[in-house]
Amino acid sequence: MGNTAKGNRYQYVVVGGGVVAGYAIKGIRKEDPSGSILVVSKEADVPYERPALSKKLWLDDEFTEEDIRIGAEDHADVTFKFNTTVNKIDRQEKEVELGDNTVVHYEQLLLATGGEPRNIKGPDDPHVLVFRNWSDYRRLRKFSGKNKHVVIIGGGYVGTELASSLTQNDTKVTMIFPEKALGEGKFPEEIRQEYEETFKKNGVEILSGKMVESYQRQGDHLTISIADGSEFSAETIIIGLGVTPRIELAKASELELADGGVKVDEYLQTSDPSIWSAGDIASYPDKILGRQRIEHVDHARLSGELVGQNMAGAHLAYQHTPYFYSMIFDISWQAIGNIDLSLKKIFDKRNSGTIVYFLNDEKLAGVLVWNVPVDLDDVRKLLADPPADNDELIGSIKEN
Repeated sequence: MGNTAKGNRYQYVVVGGGVVAGYAIKGIRKEDPSGSILVVSKEADVPYERPALSKKLWLDDEFTEEDIRIGAEDHADVTFKFNTTVNKIDRQEKEVELGDNTVVHYEQLLLATGGEPRNIKGPDDPHVLVFRNWSDYRRLRKFSGKNKHVVIIGGGYVGTELASSLTQNDTKVTMIFPEKALGEGKFPEEIRQEYEETFKKNGVEILSGKMVESYQRQGDHLTISIADGSEFSAETIIIGLGVTPRIELAKASELELADGGVKVDEYLQTSDPSIWSAGDIASYPDKILGRQRIEHVDHARLSGELVGQNMAGAHLAYQHTPYFYSMIFDISWQAIGNIDLSLKKIFDKRNSGTIVYFLNDEKLAGVLVWNVPVDLDDVRKLLADPPADNDELIGSIKEN
């Protein structure tokens, strides 16, 4: 296999420095102990576990910032270029031009560029965080606690998890979002009400049905402007409006695209045999669900490690069907497959919570597990091989 990098030549070049990159390096080193690796990262830190920034670091005193490193930097012959982007890829020459115009040669290239957080109009301000990176977590630690006031814009994953974590760390939280109610469009109404009530019961102020247009600094505070003309004051703002997949490089390199992402086969290889992709931006063929593009950490970890092994010659098909999950106050939920609310639903009430089965044309398409301890492999088995009679879904998943 490849030796130590000579000049600007590397056996493996990874574009992106997130979870996928961290696990891809583990995967490469499983198959190839010495081939030179270059990681080109927009971030300032080595790869780390992103979900801990909104959950575990706030809720588990034993768990420290040191514990979120994935450990990619501990492997031999891995070079990092931090705060660096890529201008373009030359597929013919197998070269990548970096933001500082340096040209790097690769044998195998991984696109793991992840997602770009959506933003809101307003000036750069230390007290405004588009919460995504380790550095954002460090800043938010300084701006929270001691009953300080944080306004969260957005009612999705990051917004709800931080609302829960901050509230449990002596911080006053207000959430502003355009939906009529928290979790609307995401969870069935029977469950959604319990979800919103849990936030209110824990002291989170909820301002629903409000579209934020912009924010401004006014002396010692920030002013948030709403589309209806109203305004709110804040000490610190967190913008949690989800992400857009970063596929500009893939597009410009004329790689095949699908589902708003980069199209890969079951080995996570793109339409160019020397270029691979995994995580948020990869559209891959799921063995249970069909072609999918999934923005979640479970998928980033497992597709990342497997793509690294394959770049180093392993030729393993990606067999994992990822799941989504979140933990909010005393609610824990997981989902696999399509949980679109327009689908027909069957509710399986349990003592601790509910399992919801989603049917597409009378066939099981997705499962939402709400506060019920189950083995997710049982859920995957059910999705792969559902009963002929949908009435038999009730009680089909056993509790742990």
